[in-house]
Amino acid sequence: SDKIEDELEMTTVCHRPEGLEQLEAQTNFTKRELQVLYRGFKNECPSGVVNEETFKQIYAQFFPHGDASTYAHYLFNAFDTAQNGSVKFEDFVMALSILLRGTVHEKLRWTFNLYDINKDGYINKEEMMDIVKAIYDMMGKYTYPVLKEDAPRQHVEVFFQKMDKNKDGVVTLDEFIESCQE
Repeated sequence: SDKIEDELEMTTVCHRPEGLEQLEAQTNFTKRELQVLYRGFKNECPSGVVNEETFKQIYAQFFPHGDASTYAHYLFNAFDTAQNGSVKFEDFVMALSILLRGTVHEKLRWTFNLYDINKDGYINKEEMMDIVKAIYDMMGKYTYPVLKEDAPRQHVEVFFQKMDKNKDGVVTLDEFIESCQE
């Protein structure tokens, strides 16, 4: 049966990542850490590529009390830098490197990109509202204390007022970084 599995894996469109040396140079991970991450990635995604459905299923396991699908959708889009509907190991590891070991500036730039849903270089109130609602949905009904229905909107109002420094109705990357660092 091992032979059959090997052949099956060969017929599946497989993606092999760039050399680990190259990834080691581009990320804040050691070669050993990259090997461990790759093993875990291949375990969840034998083809070497994750589509959005699989990503949502994996992500949902971490939030059993809520609905993580909308937030996972936004997260997937932030990981999918080529915007081609799939996340390769390289995409995954580059994002993880920033989120776990990047500078504050790199982490904020990545988060800005997550919030900038339509990728126009600005965050508007609707985009922020969509993300905040998705976070509330993901946390589920068991958040403590029990949240009021309009909590996300109030949250966004407060955030937006602080971030939109020049009051033009959108938040730029610079405004976002400045506000978050305050």
